[in-house]
Amino acid sequence: MIDNHPAHPVEAGSMSRLPDPVPAHPLLDGLPELGRGESSVVLDPGDGQRVFKVVSSPADYFYLAAEDRPQGLHFPLLIHDHGVIGKASNGYSFRLLEIERLHPVSGPTETLAHQLSAAYWEGCEKWANMGMNRGRLALYHLTREPPPGLPDSLIQALSALSDFIEEYPVEPDILNPSNLMMRADGTLVLSDPVFLP
Repeated sequence: MIDNHPAHPVEAGSMSRLPDPVPAHPLLDGLPELGRGESSVVLDPGDGQRVFKVVSSPADYFYLAAEDRPQGLHFPLLIHDHGVIGKASNGYSFRLLEIERLHPVSGPTETLAHQLSAAYWEGCEKWANMGMNRGRLALYHLTREPPPGLPDSLIQALSALSDFIEEYPVEPDILNPSNLMMRADGTLVLSDPVFLP
């Protein structure tokens, strides 16, 4: 995990965790939780290759399962969309997604994630007077004037993410360290870079 980038609003407050129990479902019964966020729970089926992610935010669902979602090297691979499996206390449907298993960033990937997150935060500070649109502007300008050392494939992925954000009612978030993960081979993955405003 990245723990050495500048403090920002995401880190300043304590992030709430989804309070709901995991919905009963034959694919999920008895599986251990790997993690829990504000609007999702990740469960481990035990094969080391995939996870089940129960999402209660339309932002997460759009990003992970919409037909026109960004796809490619730096985006999570959707294995299967198992559909609606209940209702969350926030009023949204629980949806069950089967996605590739990702890991916390470490080694050179952690350095790259830190560089990306820091550059995005600098952009957010630069565009602070734009209010809620500052993240969109920061992301857009990051794709136009990337810091040295970002791989071309990652710049292309950020551009695809920027385009996606313009089409959906979501905002970017690549500040939170847990929103950047990696594959076993060290590839940086934008695992959860959007939220509902």
